[in-house]
Amino acid sequence: MTDDILAKVRKILAKAEDPAATSEEAETYTAKAAELIATYGIDRALLALADPTSDIVGDRIVVLDPPYALDKADLLSGVAIRLRCRSVQRVRYAENVKEISLHLFGYESDLLRSEMLYTSLLLQATSTLARTPVPSWESAAAFRRSWLAGFTSAITRRLRDAEARAEQRAESQAEHRAEQANGASKTWQPSVSLVLADRSAEVANVVETQYPRLSRAKGRQLSGSGGMAGWNAGQRADLGGGSKLAGQPRGRIAG
Repeated sequence: MTDDILAKVRKILAKAEDPAATSEEAETYTAKAAELIATYGIDRALLALADPTSDIVGDRIVVLDPPYALDKADLLSGVAIRLRCRSVQRVRYAENVKEISLHLFGYESDLLRSEMLYTSLLLQATSTLARTPVPSWESAAAFRRSWLAGFTSAITRRLRDAEARAEQRAESQAEHRAEQANGASKTWQPSVSLVLADRSAEVANVVETQYPRLSRAKGRQLSGSGGMAGWNAGQRADLGGGSKLAGQPRGRIAG
């Protein structure tokens, strides 16, 4: 069933990406894709109760290419956290060149969702930002950084809401099944919220084991005026990775 859900997401996103689709149609497709990708995460979590080996905690290291590597890191981290993953930002120097990467931790199904969404969203952001004029009186870099911050803020809020709705639906369905059982003998099952909380705790334990001395990064101060335009673009973005993205490179934002 989980494979069917991803197949539906790809079909819906193909419609949203169609140039002939109106903005209203694209937004409708986007909302549906977000709900389905959230449902996929819930379903994989519940299936793992019966077969823990079907979905285990793993990790990924994603190198963020310049320019705007920190802004890309913010987008990836925001997506990953909303999809029940954790991220650790790493800075290294190789031959005096600064390299920024994120070490992602999460269950394999959630890492898959995070990578798929991030790849799609980065490409969408790149395309939209390239068509967004920079005010003549402002630094292009400052404008684009603030635009990306607004885009990330809108995306993470939408993902939070979609995940919460999927969890509520799953809880309601579980309660309905229990009522239908009408007192018949059945094995006890933990609530959906408890299952997800246990998974989040397990991921956090893995992070703490590998990085026992983590510190919280300081908040960034951005001066550009592109935040609202980026927010609006984030409200319209597709929340999923469709088949059209397979094999394509990550987006590159002009400097």
